[in-house]
Amino acid sequence: MRVLIASMILAGAAMAADEGFVSLFDGKTLAGWQLVGGRGPGYVVDNGTIVCPKDGGGNLYTGKQYGNFIFRFGFKMEPGGNNGVGIRSPLTGDAAYQGMEIQILDHDHELYKGKIKPTQRHGSVYDVFPANGEALKPAGEWNEEEIRVDGSKVTVTLNGKVISAADLSTVTDPAVLKKHPGLLRKSGHLGFLGHGSRVEFRNLRIKEL
Repeated sequence: MRVLIASMILAGAAMAADEGFVSLFDGKTLAGWQLVGGRGPGYVVDNGTIVCPKDGGGNLYTGKQYGNFIFRFGFKMEPGGNNGVGIRSPLTGDAAYQGMEIQILDHDHELYKGKIKPTQRHGSVYDVFPANGEALKPAGEWNEEEIRVDGSKVTVTLNGKVISAADLSTVTDPAVLKKHPGLLRKSGHLGFLGHGSRVEFRNLRIKEL
């Protein structure tokens, strides 16, 4: 009985934590998503997850556009995994520049360790704001992430720890804004940006602010 009550309490807490969120994935199909610039099989659904296979990839975008939101999801990478979450992105051009990319990267793998900039570590607003915390689990384990986008504020929380808190309005350098015009966008598509490694996603849900 105690176990049952404890389970009910935990389930209730989880539901309360996700109040107002809408699922972005039905667990069976890619309905509501569109592939742009796909490679190989693109993205596939496997055992209730969206998978970017090693021989696949491209950009998988939501059909709907979002401005201010909280996006929660789980992800798991193979060793050396590399992907990204595009936010406020158009369907054309490089999402990391024409929109913004929140980096998904096994940054301590030998492929990258000591070879990448702080603004390329997991959780960074790619090439602009570095992630300032460490909470990434080892490759092969599931991580839980939240990306909150509210006006000029972009906050990334990984496994319960804030690892990045960026204020887009602080970017005033004309050269940076010319390279990253997406920093000025107010809305756009949400998506996964595959880079030729296996990354799995589950429990995708969003709440508009």
